[in-house]
Amino acid sequence: MEVILTEDVRNLGEMGDVVEVAAGYGRNYLIPKGLALPASAARKKELEHKRALIDTKKQKEREAALGIRSKIDGVSITIAKRVAEGDTLYGSVTEREIADVLSAEGHAIERRQVELETNLDELGIYKVPVKLASGVYAHVKVWVVAM
Repeated sequence: MEVILTEDVRNLGEMGDVVEVAAGYGRNYLIPKGLALPASAARKKELEHKRALIDTKKQKEREAALGIRSKIDGVSITIAKRVAEGDTLYGSVTEREIADVLSAEGHAIERRQVELETNLDELGIYKVPVKLASGVYAHVKVWVVAM
């Protein structure tokens, strides 16, 4: 199934891209969440006409993101968790916890912007990427300490 992305989707593409996805993924996830539209011949033509508007919108988002990046790039946050033997955590530090701490410190970051490969499940210092816009990342230093 071909769809036109209306937002950036991790591991799939950027806003305005026409991509091929599994029918169930498109019908049950992308389209209902407003992340994509079914790609028809008319929508593809319309997309070509709107390409300049999309590029302008992306450029504005990038400029705003560069301003935000200068504020949060290199910010250091501390998350205290309960620890089991061997410095492993009882739970793990998730994207939501990192976003909540950043929001509490006055940075408007949503959970979906924090991009962890895996949840943090050991004590230590981690460099976590935060996607601010398409191609604009800030890196936050996360200290996971024992409670």
